[in-house]
Amino acid sequence: MSVNVSSEISQLKKVLLHRPGQELENLTPNYLERLLFDDIPFLPIAQKEHDAFAKALQDHGVETVYLEDLMTEVIGHNDDLRRQFIEDFIYEGGSSAIGNISELSELLLSIKDPKELVLKTMAGVVDTELQREDGKNPLADMIQPKVRFVLDPIPNLYFTRDAFAIIGHGVTLNRMYSVTRARETIYGRYIFNYHPDFKDKVRQYYTPDIPFCIEGGDVMNISDRILAVGLSQRTSPEAVEILSNNVFDDPESQIDTVLAIDIPDMRAYMHLDTVLTQVNEAAFLVHPGILDYFSIYKIKRGTKGNLKVEYQEDDLETVLSSVIGQKITLITTGGDDAIAAEREQWNDGSNCLCVSPGEVVVYDRNVITNSVLNEHGIKTIEIPSSELSRGRGGPRCMSMPLERA
Repeated sequence: MSVNVSSEISQLKKVLLHRPGQELENLTPNYLERLLFDDIPFLPIAQKEHDAFAKALQDHGVETVYLEDLMTEVIGHNDDLRRQFIEDFIYEGGSSAIGNISELSELLLSIKDPKELVLKTMAGVVDTELQREDGKNPLADMIQPKVRFVLDPIPNLYFTRDAFAIIGHGVTLNRMYSVTRARETIYGRYIFNYHPDFKDKVRQYYTPDIPFCIEGGDVMNISDRILAVGLSQRTSPEAVEILSNNVFDDPESQIDTVLAIDIPDMRAYMHLDTVLTQVNEAAFLVHPGILDYFSIYKIKRGTKGNLKVEYQEDDLETVLSSVIGQKITLITTGGDDAIAAEREQWNDGSNCLCVSPGEVVVYDRNVITNSVLNEHGIKTIEIPSSELSRGRGGPRCMSMPLERA
């Protein structure tokens, strides 16, 4: 199989990453809110930190592949796909991009090196880069700020978890919550539809033409039978129902239970994996401030193609223990320190990536949470995080597993 992920914790064998690039340099204060950032990371350090992340994975036997390289391989030897990709990208770029379609097309088509083209779509285009016809002086150019992107940068791309996610031998190509992230899914669509490693080999459980939002940070493969999906700021209940039906209808899928876990709709808890991640067979790392706010629904296959949905009266620990079939332990971010819990959850202390059972990649800045994990027998692989963490995502957010043992 070209993809295989039926666990959050089994040996990680292959993972998709994106090394931060010029798209971070193109962040300006006026664009921060629109592009979902709270601050501007310092790119050279962010790249060093990301390289350290990749090396930590490689040192533990994980093959790392890069989004930009796979996309380059898709369009590198196919002019028709290259033109189609440019057209799709402009139409997903919003009104400014569509209003400058001829100039943008000319600019992007002039880039002959396929990787340079891919990186340019990620970095964005400002209006001064376009070649205007004589006498053409759009009103928008005259009244907009001096720095105006006609194609926004995509700084969230290094969080490869969100735009698409592997479930078993299938993939979700997600409809993103924010318009500014919609173009991220285009890369996944081209890779899974046209790259020879994936074309016609991966069942698609969700596609971005479905009108309900879902993002990969809310999707967790608890086991080959159990899928957990967060009902969050960025994933809707309608999307979870559609995904559940599609997974249940796949004869090759072993999933028989979907846990829909409702969390508060707020930026600090934007995805399920910002407050909950699995660290071994029977232990989860959880932000304690969320424990009283979980609502859990168990979804099973019903009769006549319907879904059977049951609200779970019990708390998170009891529900997880019941569906997994053994007593589980909740390890709390920040331990018993309420201030540390809030601070370290904000810096993605609850968001770790298992490379094998009981062995997780974490940000080094979350010293109290990392110590608590060690006390529970969980080995932590610490990576530098002063700049990467400014994007509000941790090691799990920055990785999309393609294959686990």
